[in-house]
Amino acid sequence: MKSGFVSILGRPNAGKSTLLNALMGQKLAIVASRPQTTRTSIQGVLTLPDAQLVFVDTPGIHKSDSLLNKRMMDTVRAHTEADVVLFVIDALAPFTTEDQQAVDLVKKSAAPVLAVLNKIDALSDKPKILALIERYRALHGFAEYIPVSALQGEGLDTLRAAIIRRLPEGPALYPPEHITDQPERFLAAEILREKILHLTRQEVPHAAAVAIESWEDTPRLLRIHASIYVERPGQKTILVGMIKKIGTLARQELERTFGKKVYLETFVKVRPHWREDPEFLAAIDWRGMAGT
Repeated sequence: MKSGFVSILGRPNAGKSTLLNALMGQKLAIVASRPQTTRTSIQGVLTLPDAQLVFVDTPGIHKSDSLLNKRMMDTVRAHTEADVVLFVIDALAPFTTEDQQAVDLVKKSAAPVLAVLNKIDALSDKPKILALIERYRALHGFAEYIPVSALQGEGLDTLRAAIIRRLPEGPALYPPEHITDQPERFLAAEILREKILHLTRQEVPHAAAVAIESWEDTPRLLRIHASIYVERPGQKTILVGMIKKIGTLARQELERTFGKKVYLETFVKVRPHWREDPEFLAAIDWRGMAGT
């Protein structure tokens, strides 16, 4: 038996959360075509007959320009040390100085780092993969270079095998039925936030935070009261105009996720500069919801 922690790191929009969901075979992390969709670490535990892989999805490596972003980067740095690190690379994106800085961060890890070249399904020029591998090989001695498509599932068996080869021998760290450390309330808040990310534009997505105010779970019905916080009245006006569609899409996914009818009530509130408010950031963190 092998077991260990596998950190998923990379630049924003590289497909880290899509990769976590694909490796797990189920949705644990929300996905959107926007940077900094993931705001905290999300754990997924995959138990196989001969191994247990504890994946940890992290926020994208980016410049910290607010207290929220600084905390996100603290989360990333805390997970550079693991048994295996996956450095996810967007194979479609041009190389930038920010990519160089992201490599510099993972260089500090003592763990084996696998370079995971994602989105190859959308890459028409396949030889470009070899050129991309050579570029990253010149920056760091990655343990292995693995092209994948998290969206299509291509290359994932090869990736899992490469991870397991590098995990230490040892018993499972969690019971076989354990899937994630995220409480259901946090998952519900993230699903609602995902719909906001998909349906809104401009500054609204990054200015929105979701807090679950009440949670009543009965055998047949789950009642959820949620508040959506934004920083300015204009952002509230935009959200109020779209709240019915956002709520409907969120409720439908919540019902699929929890397997029962869901009553979802949402309120939009203005809280100026919440991204710089440590008390508020602690309140919406999943650890607070879990009582830890």
